[in-house]
Amino acid sequence: MHPTAMNNCKHFFDIYTASFAGQPQVKVIEIGSQDVNGSLRQVCPQQFGYVGLDFQEARGVDIVLKDPYVLPLETESVDIVLSSSCFEHSEMFWLVFLEVMRVLKPGGLFYLNAPSSGSFHRYPVDCWRFYPDSGMALVRWAQRNGVRAAMLESFVQKGGSWQDYVAVFLKDESLAAHFTARMLNDKTDFENGQLHASNEVRNPSAQTQNDKKLIAIEQIVKEQLLVA
Repeated sequence: MHPTAMNNCKHFFDIYTASFAGQPQVKVIEIGSQDVNGSLRQVCPQQFGYVGLDFQEARGVDIVLKDPYVLPLETESVDIVLSSSCFEHSEMFWLVFLEVMRVLKPGGLFYLNAPSSGSFHRYPVDCWRFYPDSGMALVRWAQRNGVRAAMLESFVQKGGSWQDYVAVFLKDESLAAHFTARMLNDKTDFENGQLHASNEVRNPSAQTQNDKKLIAIEQIVKEQLLVA
């Protein structure tokens, strides 16, 4: 668990926990819960019920998935689903997304963190990276399959080797007014932020962070050559 992944999920809970106030038991599941140098269980509010799902027995795993595209949970039984640094390892993550939508309650949230950059790392495969439009593509996929999903917000984290793409989804868009707070309202270290029902892109950047680094290096080399 790299630091930005842990910090962004903590920020998610800091912002959205209040929206579940008054519920007797908030059920949280994490897909890809194996504790590798830390777990999102650490930042989940203690009053919430947390269940970790993964593909193998390991520390932090409560339920081992027999099928990576089937969540062994009842329909509309979960309040919050978490997935961090996992979707890049799913060969068909769009099928997992539909399963997430199935198990979420109508007012349930899906917190997704997936890298937009980073090295090739097989666990057991490494298939995807996520760009700023990935979240809305998933929303349209859900809508095409009869789910009235919405993306409440998304952004690309500045810094770190993974440059996390973070998105928060709501199962039923008609309930969006219940969720008024956003991570982006007090976050500054991000690019290409998007908010529900807005065409504005906050801190827009067509260049990736790696592009910017390469351009800066090239400029330094040119300047050194001119001096020489």
